[in-house]
Amino acid sequence: MPTWFAAKNHVDKLAPGVICASVVAIAATFMSEHYGASAMLFALLLGMALNFLGQEGKCVAGVQLAASTVLRIGVALLGLRITFGEISALGPNTALMVVAGVLLTILSGWLFSRFSSAEKHFGLLTGGAVANCGASAALSTIAMVVYPVIVGVTGFNPHRAGIFLGATIHDVAQVAGAGYSMGKDAGNTATIVKLLRVAMLLPVILVLSLMFRERAQGSAIAIRPPLLHGLRSRSAYWSH
Repeated sequence: MPTWFAAKNHVDKLAPGVICASVVAIAATFMSEHYGASAMLFALLLGMALNFLGQEGKCVAGVQLAASTVLRIGVALLGLRITFGEISALGPNTALMVVAGVLLTILSGWLFSRFSSAEKHFGLLTGGAVANCGASAALSTIAMVVYPVIVGVTGFNPHRAGIFLGATIHDVAQVAGAGYSMGKDAGNTATIVKLLRVAMLLPVILVLSLMFRERAQGSAIAIRPPLLHGLRSRSAYWSH
């Protein structure tokens, strides 16, 4: 009985916020179908209007659950919709372009550090963070809304639009939102490109760990963290 009561109390605590998030999702989908704009954009606007519900009151716990665990599950399910055929259809040139973009961004961080007071190791780490993860989530939210407009003005086809969005926006969910607002093809391409950037994280961490090993010699604490801390950080990455 105590276990049952605890579960019921937990559900009662989460229910208001989850219901609120569900209503926003349903309303955004309805408006998207009737007004022809992105459901993600309508969800963002409605979420901004109802932001106070996630700050205090009974909805806080449920809204936080929807914004974290439920969002991650949704991104995972979205990834399952993408077939190997769609991935291979992008061709090796797209994969090579993503790899080259990551390497060039890391190199840029190192070059900037050479012309500033920052150490080269800091420049490499900063470049790696931007290359694999992107800018802050707040800037990424702005990019999710603005970049599709920019892409539309440039006249990119869905393939190029997806590459641009996936290579420049920080958050996986926001990449998907921006991409699918321009259509299924652009959304699939953007999501795949972003996941390729994420996949580049492990080899980047391994290489940087080897580069930092010489500097860290003599300190058992300092030798291990570059790889282990990076891997632990990625477990939290899917909140992005």
